[in-house]
Amino acid sequence: MTGRRRTTAFRSTTSAAITALCTAVCASLITACGALPGNAGGSGEPLTVMTWAPDGTKATNMPGMPAMAKAYERWVNANGGINGHDLKVLTCNEHNTAQGAAACARKAVQAGAVAVVGSYSQHGLAFMAPLETAGIPFIGGYGVSAEEFQSVLSYPVNGGQPVLLAGAGRQLARTCDKVALVRPDTLPGDTMPILLNAGLKSGDQHAAADVRAAEDATDYSAKAREALDEAGASASLPGRIGTSAAKDKAAKGCVTAVLGERTETFFDSFRRVESDDQRVRISSVLGSVSQSLVDRTGGKEGPFEGAYVTGWYPVATDARWAPMRRVITRHAFGDDRIDPADTGVQTTWIAYTVFTEIIKGLGDSEITGRKVAKALNRSEGVKTGGLTPDLSWRFKDLRAVGGFPRLVNGRVTFQEVREGRLVGQGEGSRDMTDTLEASRATG
Repeated sequence: MTGRRRTTAFRSTTSAAITALCTAVCASLITACGALPGNAGGSGEPLTVMTWAPDGTKATNMPGMPAMAKAYERWVNANGGINGHDLKVLTCNEHNTAQGAAACARKAVQAGAVAVVGSYSQHGLAFMAPLETAGIPFIGGYGVSAEEFQSVLSYPVNGGQPVLLAGAGRQLARTCDKVALVRPDTLPGDTMPILLNAGLKSGDQHAAADVRAAEDATDYSAKAREALDEAGASASLPGRIGTSAAKDKAAKGCVTAVLGERTETFFDSFRRVESDDQRVRISSVLGSVSQSLVDRTGGKEGPFEGAYVTGWYPVATDARWAPMRRVITRHAFGDDRIDPADTGVQTTWIAYTVFTEIIKGLGDSEITGRKVAKALNRSEGVKTGGLTPDLSWRFKDLRAVGGFPRLVNGRVTFQEVREGRLVGQGEGSRDMTDTLEASRATG
C-alpha cells in the first residue's frame, strides 16, 4: 500500500515537473526567438492590403503599380512576412472612372484590408468616403486628387501634382519668357495652371497660357499649333532650345505638357507641326515623361532631348533605388509592366516601405486599419532609405498649404534630358512648400 502510494506520488510529481519544464522551455523559446511566421499576435492572420490603378483605358494607365505591389508581397513573404504575418496584396483596376474607384474601395472594405497602399486614381471623392467609413488608411497615393491631401485617413508620401506643377513653374521661370501649358480638360486639370503659375510667379515670370486638351485624344496637332503660338515661338532661335548653355540663355518660349500617357502623343504631334523657324524648349513632369519614353522615341536624337522634367524623387540611376531594383530582379519574374524608372512603381515601393515600417512598430498585436492609422498619426518620422525626407503626419508636421493640408513632403528634383538620359541638374531637391503656401491658388 505504502509503496504503491509512493510510486503514484512520484509519478505525479515527475509528470507535473515535466509539464512545467516543457511550458517553461516553450515560453523561453518564444521569448528568445519571437513568434514564428503565421503565428504573430496569437492569430497569425495575413495582413490584407489593396493596391489599385487604371489599366487598359484610353487615358492614363498605371499597370506597374499593382505589379510592383505583388512583387513586394512575394519578397516579404519569402523573408518571413512582417512580424510573422504574411502579406496578402489584393489588386484592382479602377478603370479611370469614379465608379471603378468606388468599386475598388468597396472591395478593400469587404476584404478586411488594413490599408490601401501605393495606388493611383483621379477620383478621390469616390474612393475616400468608403475607406473613411471603414477606418482604412490610404498610404502613398499618386497625388492626382485633392482628397489625397485633405482626408485625415490619407498619408501621402510625395507632394503629388501640386508640387510637381509648382516646381515645373520654378524650373521654367529661369529660362522662359513665355510659357504655354497643355493639360487635360478635366476637373483635376483645372488646378494645373494655378499651380504652375505659383512656381512661375516665385521666379518673377508671367502666368502661363492655358491650353486645354482632351486627355484621350489620338492627335494633338491643333493643340500643338495653339501652344506654339501662345509660347511666342521665335524665328531667331537657332534650333531646339536646351541643347547647350548658350541656347539656354537665348530661350524665350517654352511649352510644357502634362497629359499622362498622352504626353507622348502630344509631343509626336508637336514635332510634326513645329517648323525650323518655330523652335521652343519643351518640358513636362515625371509620370508624363520617363526614361523609357525617352528611349523609345529616339534617345538623344528624339524629341525630348533638352527637355526639362520635374520629379519627386532622385533620378532612377541613383544608388538609393538599389533595394527596389533587387526586389524587382528577384521577385517580379520578368514582369515587363514594372519599370524601375516609372514614378508609379517608385511611389508604390516607397508606400509599402512606409507600411512595413509602421507594422513593425506595432509589434505582435492584432492589426486593424484603425490601429495602422493611429500609428501613422503618432509616427515621429518614417524612414524611406533617403528617397524622401523622413515622413510624419502628426498635426505639427502638416504645412499651411491651402487646399492641401495633408502635404508633408513638398520636395521636387529638377532634371533634364541630356544625351538621351534623364539626369539631375546638380542642385539636389528643392522644397516647394513655401511657394504653395504663398500662393492664393491653393487657398
